[in-house]
Amino acid sequence: MQKYELTIVMDAKATVSKRKTVRESLEATVVLLKGKVGTVLDWGEKQLAYKMNAKSEGYFIHLPLELSPDSAKKLTEKIKTEDAIIRYLLVRI
Repeated sequence: MQKYELTIVMDAKATVSKRKTVRESLEATVVLLKGKVGTVLDWGEKQLAYKMNAKSEGYFIHLPLELSPDSAKKLTEKIKTEDAIIRYLLVRI
C-alpha cells in the first residue's frame, strides 16, 4: 500500500448534497479497492488562478489515501467519469 493525497476541485455552485454525494462516492470507491481514507479536509470555496471550464471559483476537497498502485489507476478512471469534478490531483507521497 502506498500513501497518496487526492485533491479535487468541484464547481463552486454545486449543491451541498452534490458535494457530499461525490465525496461519499470517492470514499466508497477507495474502500471497494481495498484502500483506506484518512481525515477528509473540506478546504471550501476558493478563487481559481485561471478559469477552468469557464468557471472562476471552485470548491476544494482534500483526501489522504492509502492504495495499491493498481487501485490508484482505477480510482483515476472513476474520477474522470465524474461530471461534477472540474480538476483533480492524485500524488503519491
